[in-house]
Amino acid sequence: MATVRNWARNQQCEPDAVERPNDTAEVAALVMSAAASNRPVKVIGAGHSFTAAAMTDGVLVSLGRLGDVVDITGDRVTVQAGIELRDLSRLLDEHGLAMPNLGDINVQSLAGATATATHGTGRGLGNLATTIEAIELVDGRGEVHRFDLATDPDVVRTLAVGVGAFGIVTELTLRVVPAFDLHAKETVEPLADVVGGWDSFTRSADHAEFFFFPGDDRALVKRNDRTDEPARPPSRLAYVRDKYLFENVAFGLACAIGRRWPSLAPRITNAFAASASERDLIDRSDRVFASPRKVRFVEMEYGIPIDAVPEALARVRALVASLHHPVLLPIEVRCSAADDLALSTGYGRESGWIAVHQYPGMPYEHFFDTVEQIMSDYDGRPHWGKLHGQTADVLRERYPRWDDAMALRDRLDPDRTFRNAYLDRVFG
Repeated sequence: MATVRNWARNQQCEPDAVERPNDTAEVAALVMSAAASNRPVKVIGAGHSFTAAAMTDGVLVSLGRLGDVVDITGDRVTVQAGIELRDLSRLLDEHGLAMPNLGDINVQSLAGATATATHGTGRGLGNLATTIEAIELVDGRGEVHRFDLATDPDVVRTLAVGVGAFGIVTELTLRVVPAFDLHAKETVEPLADVVGGWDSFTRSADHAEFFFFPGDDRALVKRNDRTDEPARPPSRLAYVRDKYLFENVAFGLACAIGRRWPSLAPRITNAFAASASERDLIDRSDRVFASPRKVRFVEMEYGIPIDAVPEALARVRALVASLHHPVLLPIEVRCSAADDLALSTGYGRESGWIAVHQYPGMPYEHFFDTVEQIMSDYDGRPHWGKLHGQTADVLRERYPRWDDAMALRDRLDPDRTFRNAYLDRVFG
């Protein structure tokens, strides 16, 4: 048995088989066979979930060979679900198209990113799953279904964020937009000013976010706006210097030193905050959205009502100041639009997002658990792909269409072919 680990190396499993099907028919056949012998089945993409959502001791399915574009017609693109976001962006650009929004990592599989409601930032923009128009899915008995918004709107709006509980998504039709460039402005600003003007900050750009190192009073701010101005991409040298040497090589080395000598951590984080450079550039949207991430970490992120962010953030900062161990990675704050997807973290409300991180090998359990308690005071919904300790009893109260979603699960996977310990905890 081979050991399979996620990107962060905080989850692992030893499946009794790893399958790499070539098409939907092969997916259906292997699910049918596994169900007949009562073996659980799970799907893994790029392994970028921090949770155990993809872990199993049964059959582990990789969709790495299902990465083709099936059709592009107008503003609709149909692709196999295993395609990575970076490849999807490149192929869309070749046809003059783009995703309307992306997060800051682009190596996830499309299926994994949509299933966990992965999001970027932008008060007027929802998560990646909100672009889904149609879904092809293999259910728990190996039957293939195709659902689209025109004929099965409630089903699509439930399956769009499925966390791997309803079946194996093999194909998706997405609504895309004409290709666009972004004017990226990265600045260093007083944290008190950004948080104090939170509402206006979220409206100050098409895509606005900030992050800060614990104990520091400066915010590293990113504002990205669509533009028709001529492109001004960074030089190759500048990109390598900023994104690889500074944000990855130097930062990774500094984190390793901070883990070995925790007393140095405040000086390390202050030094990185102080040395952050301001940037102003115009480039293709997907190149601006995403950056290389070579430094591994663990992460928890919660979505809360957008107006609650300043108060919740003040409590998180007070918590960090009281910890007996240092936090080496920054706290990130973003925003997103409300949507109507049953299990989306943004269902029915505009969301503010607070993400906390820690370097591997550093204590994080008490830190994350206490942040989770704070977020619960605002009916916080955890990002499905990031660490949290919530259970079905709690989550049921935070999702108005929870029972409808569980009824669809009973319909598509009555024998729980796709269950694992994580789904037992979060869905019951």
